[in-house]
Amino acid sequence: MTPEEATRKMQFLFQLRQKGVTDARVLGAMERIDRGHFVRGHFADRAYEDMPLPIASGQTISQPSVVGLMTQALGVQPRDTVLEIGTGSGYQAAILGVLARRVYTIDRYRTLTREAEARLAELGLANITVLTGDGSFGLPDQGPFDRILVTAAAEDPPGPLLQQLKPGGVMVVPVGQSDAVQSLIRVSRRADGAGFDYDELMPVRFVPLVDGLPRD
Repeated sequence: MTPEEATRKMQFLFQLRQKGVTDARVLGAMERIDRGHFVRGHFADRAYEDMPLPIASGQTISQPSVVGLMTQALGVQPRDTVLEIGTGSGYQAAILGVLARRVYTIDRYRTLTREAEARLAELGLANITVLTGDGSFGLPDQGPFDRILVTAAAEDPPGPLLQQLKPGGVMVVPVGQSDAVQSLIRVSRRADGAGFDYDELMPVRFVPLVDGLPRD
């Protein structure tokens, strides 16, 4: 690593801490996974700025501080199986892959899943399975899950995903009826499985969670 790269990484982690990402395991994972690996083309030189950036299929890669805060809220443990809805670039999945035993990530855009799968393979993250499909239905064949992370906004926490959450499990999901008014919600399933507790974390802005598959 060059002195310039080391300085850039230090500044990157400093800005994460400034925004409230304090969990040591999350910071360690974000230090290990280079965001620059997931940002290509015109925006490559902005990979280490704390801002969302456009990627293929009209989607975005979330700003690093939001990735960190969502991951921190999820509270991933080393033996957890995690479901991510909305693979995008694969950046969030890579961070989850460092923290969890097993990660399943699903996206409706085949272009994105192909690219993400290649990038994750380059990083040697063999515990991540990338799938193309309608994430609003989750992945019932592989559930239930210890943790579920949704990286697109729904009007309400999707019922199929709630049912695929283990008792004691946690889901983090952006909720809102428009792209201008959204809140990040943490849903905790009670240990007896009989109900859910909801915590509102912070305002966010994500692309909408869309049913069905596109023609791409």
